[in-house]
Amino acid sequence: MKITVVGAGAVGASCAEYIAIKNFASEVVLLDIKEGFAEGKAMDLMQTASLNGFDTKIKGVTNDYSKTANSDICVITSGIPRKPGMTREELIGINAGIVKTVSSSLIQHSPNTIIIVVSNPMDTMTYLVHKSTNLPKHRIIGMGGALDSARFKYRLAEALDAPISDVDGMVIGGHSDTGMVPLTRLATRNSVPVSKFLSNDRLNQVMEDTKVGGATLTKLLGTSAWYAPGAAVSGLVQAIACDQKKMFPCSVLLEGEYGMNDICIGAPVILGRNGIEKIVEIELNDAEKAHMVESAKGVRATNDLL
Repeated sequence: MKITVVGAGAVGASCAEYIAIKNFASEVVLLDIKEGFAEGKAMDLMQTASLNGFDTKIKGVTNDYSKTANSDICVITSGIPRKPGMTREELIGINAGIVKTVSSSLIQHSPNTIIIVVSNPMDTMTYLVHKSTNLPKHRIIGMGGALDSARFKYRLAEALDAPISDVDGMVIGGHSDTGMVPLTRLATRNSVPVSKFLSNDRLNQVMEDTKVGGATLTKLLGTSAWYAPGAAVSGLVQAIACDQKKMFPCSVLLEGEYGMNDICIGAPVILGRNGIEKIVEIELNDAEKAHMVESAKGVRATNDLL
């Protein structure tokens, strides 16, 4: 099993690290445009192999996509963060150009690959990969919901004062502060609805804290987070590589599901060897449906900037 991660920054390196440590892949290729950067990251990670007990080979390459040939799964983390004075249109324009070039280069050398998109704005970049490649929809996956759900479960466990292994919950909708739809109604502690333990006010606080999870970390760190995004990617990659049939919320192209068409947005899917094996339609109440509609409006507005 060969995995390629494009972008050797903090998020990409974390992806490579967590994938390697789980020891299910034979090779991870880490690619970056900066001369020697991916090679250095790969060497540093390989020097942890004997300490962390993994046999996965991590190779770094500078912008040579031929070294990614025959990758089973490719992860795109490339792109730039928004800089002071930069308009939203400028950010999307730059990142769209990067993601389009990267995805076409990957497919040229690995026509049967499954692509996982991490680059922001994630739902729009996932949509772009759909529109700019000939890959079938089940082989293009946006990572966001898996990360948002992990942050939701963290906040639920914090509110419940419970071990996180007791907690289950899911976030659907767009991967943005205003677009997320944390499903507090369906969240549980060992199969018991969390509403049995938490007041409506506390649940609403959990929801709001989840929505600003990325922004909170950016404020604290001065940059985007990387550990949890890397772990989220590794979970998706492992589910596909090991044909686990696990359910994750991911950004997926909807064609009638949830009453939506021609949009990539977070919804629960079953992941296995073929990528997205099924889109799971859960019954939403009126408030949740309304939040999904609003979320979709935000995603479409960003898509329009393409």
